Amino acid sequence: MMYPKHEYIRSPKLLKAVRELSCQSCGSDHGVQAAHTNWGGGKGRSIKASDNHIAALCPTCHHAIDQGNLLDRDQRMKLWVVAHYRTVRKLAQEGKWPAEVPIPFDQQYEDIWNEEIYSQH
Repeated sequence: MMYPKHEYIRSPKLLKAVRELSCQSCGSDHGVQAAHTNWGGGKGRSIKASDNHIAALCPTCHHAIDQGNLLDRDQRMKLWVVAHYRTVRKLAQEGKWPAEVPIPFDQQYEDIWNEEIYSQH
């Protein structure tokens, strides 16, 4: 069975804009990084996901989500998804999301985001 090849999105302009934000998980302004998803977006062995599947995270939050052993997989994914949606929304609202980069949609992320939003009410 043949699978269509994933078309990766690479955007230095987007990555730079993300690094200029505060951490979208804890609010820190220290060393914010563009953290790619580990759950989709074309992620594969030794291949980072597309650049539009990113979240603005400080080194501490990035490590906790990528390699941390204090959270289980679902908790790490939920933290990343919430930070991802906050990152996308903030850049789009500020007019800093590059027009040539599609805003990603992933049903799995959408379900987690909606669960998080509705659980706060």
